[in-house]
Amino acid sequence: MTLSGKAAELLRLHLDPELLVLVNVWDVISATTVSGLPGCRAIATASYSIAASHGYPDGERIPLDEMITAIGRIAAAVDLPVTADLEAGYGDAGTTVRRAIGAGAVGGNIEDQMRPLGEAVAAVQAAVRAGEAEGVPFVLNARTDAYMLAADRDPAAVRADAIERGRAFLDAGASCVFVPGRLDAATVGALVEGIGQRKVSVIWTPGSPGQQELAALGVARISFGPWTQRHVLAALADAGTALLAGGSLPPAR
Repeated sequence: MTLSGKAAELLRLHLDPELLVLVNVWDVISATTVSGLPGCRAIATASYSIAASHGYPDGERIPLDEMITAIGRIAAAVDLPVTADLEAGYGDAGTTVRRAIGAGAVGGNIEDQMRPLGEAVAAVQAAVRAGEAEGVPFVLNARTDAYMLAADRDPAAVRADAIERGRAFLDAGASCVFVPGRLDAATVGALVEGIGQRKVSVIWTPGSPGQQELAALGVARISFGPWTQRHVLAALADAGTALLAGGSLPPAR
C-alpha cells in the first residue's frame, strides 16, 4: 500500500467495531516478530522503549534524528501501517510529524504535557496540517496527560480536564484521544461518554480492565507502552540468570 493507503487503513482500524490492539515495538526485530503474529493489524512504536534501547531516558532525551531513524527502520521492515510515539513533538509538532511521515509512519501520538490548552490545540493543528501538506491523512492519537500528571487533584476535575482537552483535540483534527493512566472501568466509561465512542485510546497496565470490557465500553484502541519491552527484558534476565548459574536454554522455538 501507499502511505495514504496505510493511513486510511489505520483510521479504519480505529473506527472498526473491533478493538484495535497494538503491541508496542522498539526496533526491527521486535517489529517483524509482532507483525507476523496472528491478529496483528498495525504496528505502534513506544518512545520509552526506543530511547532505552539507544541508551537514553524517556522524555525527548533521545535526539530526534535518532528517533526518526529508528521509526524509519521499523516502517521499512513491515508491510503494516505504523503509528509512532512522537512524545511532545520535540518543540515543533508539525516538523516532527512531517519527518515521521517521511520515515514511513502514517499515525502518531503527540503529548500535551498539560500545557495551556491553546498551546496544546495549536500543536494538534500543526500535526494535522503537516499530514495534509504531505498528502497523507495522518492518524493523530492526541495524548492528554491529565491523569499522568494528576497528582492528588480531585478526580472529577481531572476527568473534566481530560474530556475538555479530548474534545478540543478532536475539533482540531485529531483522529483519537489517548488518555494514559491507571484507569478503572468507571473512569474509562466516563471518558468515552464525554469524548466519544471509538474516540478514546488507553494504555493497558497491570490491573487495567480486560480487552473485552474495554471494547464493550467503546474504547477504540489499546496499547502497552513500555510494558512489552519490560516483559521481554524480564524473560532475558530470567534466562541469563539460569545460564550464569550453570543451566541451559530450552529448545529454540
